[in-house]
Amino acid sequence: MGKREKGGFWVGVAASVFYPMSWLGKRVYVGGEKLPRTGGALLVMNHVSHLDPPNDAVFVHRNKRVPRFMAKDSLFKVPVFGKMLAGSGGIPVYRGSAEARDSLRAAHQALQEGKVVVIYPEGTISKDPTGWPMRARTGVARLALENDVPIIPAARWGTNGIWDGYTKKFHPLPRKTVTTVLGDPVDLSAHRGKPITNQLLREVTDLLMVEVRDLLADIRGEQAPAEFFRPGAKRDETAG
Repeated sequence: MGKREKGGFWVGVAASVFYPMSWLGKRVYVGGEKLPRTGGALLVMNHVSHLDPPNDAVFVHRNKRVPRFMAKDSLFKVPVFGKMLAGSGGIPVYRGSAEARDSLRAAHQALQEGKVVVIYPEGTISKDPTGWPMRARTGVARLALENDVPIIPAARWGTNGIWDGYTKKFHPLPRKTVTTVLGDPVDLSAHRGKPITNQLLREVTDLLMVEVRDLLADIRGEQAPAEFFRPGAKRDETAG
């Protein structure tokens, strides 16, 4: 099975908090063997609930790796939690400021140092009323193209049934099933070596999110919409 990646004091603290939180639902984990036991990897995931990070952290940790989450910089200012997030290798994401590039720089460094970086490309919990992924930000494509590490799509569903961050409804009982599935690493060889343009970044971002969306469709047993949700824009209900 291999040795567990060492995480340090704050990873232990996070585990003592997150493992009990993961018991809120009946966990089904599929594809954990696809997460490399050593070396860098970028885990690309959908986002439907504030309970996603605890669930995803436990999933990665059960597979003997330490997750480094890219998270909004404001979360690092939350008492205790912010200290735990920073101490366990979290990467603050700054938006609309000169520090925005530092977020990607830190993520690049983590990947080059052989760490597992977890990213939610949507940037926030999906605002799609039915929980499908939104149109994602393109930072994920830059990380994927500029680092020679496995790019692994993953989807999780069920946390939103326990805690809906937008309606503020918390329903721990009866226990819901929370399913997390990892897909195969995405082959980006056809896109590597090209000049990094906005068009290329959008193309690769959408390619990755289609993989995530299709995994989510399998979990839900439903057909996914053909287009990604864009807040403020009406979706063509006839397009999938």
